Amino acid sequence: MANTPEAPQQLALVLPGGGARCAFQVGVLKAVSELLPPRARNPFRILSGTSAGAINSVVLASKAQRFHFAVRELERVWGNFETEMVYRADAMTMFKTSMHWLAAIVFGGLGVRNPKSLLDNAPLRALLARNIRFQRIRANVERGFVDAVAVTAAGYNSARSVTFYEGVDSLKPWSRTRRVGKAEDLNIDHLMASIAVPMIFPPVAMHGEYFGDGAMRQATPLSPAVHLGASRILVVGVRDELADPVRDDDSREPEYPGFGRIAGYMLDTLFLDGLYSDLERLARINRMLESVPPEHRTGFAAQMRPIDTMVVLPSVDLRVLAIEYLRDLPLPIRLLLRGVGGSEGRLLSFLLFEAGYTRALIDLGYADAMRQADRLRAFVMGEDVPPLSGPEPVVDDLSGRFHALDMGAMPGL
Repeated sequence: MANTPEAPQQLALVLPGGGARCAFQVGVLKAVSELLPPRARNPFRILSGTSAGAINSVVLASKAQRFHFAVRELERVWGNFETEMVYRADAMTMFKTSMHWLAAIVFGGLGVRNPKSLLDNAPLRALLARNIRFQRIRANVERGFVDAVAVTAAGYNSARSVTFYEGVDSLKPWSRTRRVGKAEDLNIDHLMASIAVPMIFPPVAMHGEYFGDGAMRQATPLSPAVHLGASRILVVGVRDELADPVRDDDSREPEYPGFGRIAGYMLDTLFLDGLYSDLERLARINRMLESVPPEHRTGFAAQMRPIDTMVVLPSVDLRVLAIEYLRDLPLPIRLLLRGVGGSEGRLLSFLLFEAGYTRALIDLGYADAMRQADRLRAFVMGEDVPPLSGPEPVVDDLSGRFHALDMGAMPGL
């Protein structure tokens, strides 16, 4: 079996959440697999994922000895998705769910029979149980194919972000304000907890409390990879990061944001805003370390190390892409989205688990990664690269914010 030559020992892959949008990550991984030698093992020593990104991370860890095969398996599942493989969407289930919620509201609650979520994702649990062999993660760690895989969830009782990780014995748990890292063997409950989007999917009971989607408390999504020893991080986001243009004409009455638009906005914020803030923070630290020679660093700065980061993002607005595949959704879900004003694209783009849309995302991820094939190959293979690589507007924005906000406030640097 061929190994990945000269791969950096602490290359990490960070896959944030994003519901159906995470099919884009599979396309990027497909490109990475084609840039590696045939039959290469997993090039990422550390795998860290949240929500749907956690599913992709765990699949890679469970099949780490054959990276190409793992990516093909991800492409097979994501490329053939149907909504009812993720959550029940038949007319009778949707009717019963609607009546259940209506009764709870009208009667001021139903006690222990209160509804737990808007959608029932039991089909997804069954799908993951069939396709992931969790025991192989430990075997792959012991055989040296991967150092650690991390899954992050949010504890409702403790109000903490908890990163559950499985890895080599030398890794140490960590504890920071409202975020901790715990070593334990991963299982299906960790994944179901990490993807339990609040109100939409039911929370999962573990360790004496209920857990929900890991993005809820994850203000620093790069942190688990750093704690686990990453010296170079590849991040695959699922938003183009270009803000909507501000309308100059304020004389027109703005459109009232319906429940669906607000819900989509909240999911967008939940899954993706923390990533951009963390990238800003990392860029700032790297620039600070660059400005001070190692021999002049003292105190806490002496313990810090620069971390190379590459970001791959969609080149198009996924909201627009999702609208093209709206009619692929089961009719009951289309009616639900129409009723709450969620057909405009943002909420739809997270919930559209249909093959037409997910295949389009895989193709987009592959194309966007291959546009920067040379840089991506160099990054994964451990060659010299800039501290921050990614779409030019994003890199310029991160660098510009550093100069504007920090250099003036740090006259001694």
